Amino acid sequence: MNPDQQSRRKFLAAAGGTAALVTFPNVVRAQGPENNAKLKIGLIGCGGRGTGAASQALSADPNVQLWAIGDAFESQIGVALNGLKKFGGKVDVPAERQFSGLDAYQKVIDSGVDVVLLASPPGFRPQHIRAAVDAGKHIFAEKPMAVDVAGLKSVLESAKIAKAKGTTIQHGYCWRFSPNTREGYGKVLSGEMGRVISVYGTYQGGVPKPSTSIQDRNPAWGDVEWHLRNWMAHEWLSAGPLIEQHVHTVDKVAWAMGDVAPIAARGSGGRAQRSDDGNVWDNYEVTYEYPNGVFAHVAGRQMRGTFSEVTDRVFCEKGTLEAPNRVLTKDPAGKTTWAYRGEPENMYQVCHNEWFAAIRAGKELNAGEFMVNSTMLGMLGREAAHSGQRITWEQMWASNQDLAPDTLQMGDKFVEAPVPVPGVYKFG
Repeated sequence: MNPDQQSRRKFLAAAGGTAALVTFPNVVRAQGPENNAKLKIGLIGCGGRGTGAASQALSADPNVQLWAIGDAFESQIGVALNGLKKFGGKVDVPAERQFSGLDAYQKVIDSGVDVVLLASPPGFRPQHIRAAVDAGKHIFAEKPMAVDVAGLKSVLESAKIAKAKGTTIQHGYCWRFSPNTREGYGKVLSGEMGRVISVYGTYQGGVPKPSTSIQDRNPAWGDVEWHLRNWMAHEWLSAGPLIEQHVHTVDKVAWAMGDVAPIAARGSGGRAQRSDDGNVWDNYEVTYEYPNGVFAHVAGRQMRGTFSEVTDRVFCEKGTLEAPNRVLTKDPAGKTTWAYRGEPENMYQVCHNEWFAAIRAGKELNAGEFMVNSTMLGMLGREAAHSGQRITWEQMWASNQDLAPDTLQMGDKFVEAPVPVPGVYKFG
């Protein structure tokens, strides 16, 4: 994050002129080199999801090797490598290819790797994607793709450059790779169930990573380091729960609607249980307005002592689809008409299997626009809820919202935006 490194602001003007016209494309594949040589993997972000992605990448192809690893915190590297030791010789990461600090991502990219796994907090995703694209690497990018509009415009531009270079970009919207969920949504998209009338998706559960008390802050830590140690609590790093976690449900709303652009969103929510020094909410209720009078609803919550439910209900003329864990359809009377009977498969593994197969075959796989639009759909809901206003898709793309500089260092002071208050918070 040095001043001379790539900044997402450099790409706002290039992306902004046409961005309002962007619609949801089909997820397609991008040109990649055809070869059977060993593919060297670089892992950037060594938390649980990053370590999981490395495990899936190492399992996806017989001739791959984890070559380099990086994280903001050195302590995370050992934890990740310990979790990957079961792969034996497929993990070859000596000390000189273990990098820590906010510039670790660039060192991993420059270490001679062929593919990179991007799993750092999403506030860094646009910068990391751009650096990997510039270096000609194949990319797996965990969701979401950014925390603000400026970041999304940068990612959109990076995806165009990757497409021209012929390098692949795979996404982490994992339910799109779930065989049972794919089959269920296929029944909706084929027209078998008639027109979609409405959607209600829930992502309601506990707190995935409780924040450390402000009393535990080391006085030697700058604001940036403190925020990084509690990144889910800070919108400039996590984007907040609707986008960092509940965006899976948001993405399935887009899926049910055929990945067409929405008209607008309105919503509400708040910060009912959180008491940390961050600025994210812990609950959202968002309604998306689509063409032809269709409204899709998302309810997301991260609270202790509440019931959990992650369920999509897609209401159609001829019945209802329920997903993603138990995938079935019901007729208007509530009788089950179909249920998935296939063998279960790990959706995370399917994602990486398809990615490496595309790289090996030299097939096109560039999910850039799709990744951006599903993230923007979550962002649209967040901004509508935070502001208490009806926000349109066009208004989102016209915004240059930017939540933090790209040049922050660990020891820097950084005063983030206050907790959003509807009616007071100004979108953009």
